[in-house]
Amino acid sequence: MALDGLTDSAVRDLLLATRRIAVVGASDRPGRPSGGVFAFLLGRGYDAVPVNPALNGRSLQGVPSVATLEEARPLDLVDVFRRSEEAGAVVDEAVRLGARAVWLQLGVVDQAAAERARAAGVVCVMDRCPAIEWGRLGLPARIGG
Repeated sequence: MALDGLTDSAVRDLLLATRRIAVVGASDRPGRPSGGVFAFLLGRGYDAVPVNPALNGRSLQGVPSVATLEEARPLDLVDVFRRSEEAGAVVDEAVRLGARAVWLQLGVVDQAAAERARAAGVVCVMDRCPAIEWGRLGLPARIGG
């Protein structure tokens, strides 16, 4: 079983039901995984918003970036590209702002934050990448399609 305890079916359902994703830590630097995943999400039809105070107002893949998670609302899912020791604060803010789910990227693990999210009724995916899961689960070329 995966570190987050989620089944393939649960991850599939989450990816297919989600429409808006805030990508915390999105980067405009070539070769950075956060930029690649952001482009992947846009290409799959998601309404994705880059969240990075260093990029505030600059366009990433044609989408204006915002400085804070609050500016990215409404939130279906918050995809977190932060170090494990910084992820908990992002998870807590996502829960406070009404996100339905949080997704901690590969290598990002915070069991205590995941437990807090789940206690608040928020799905928490951990130590996974949506681009990898998309292919592994054989999902369609685009959401809704």
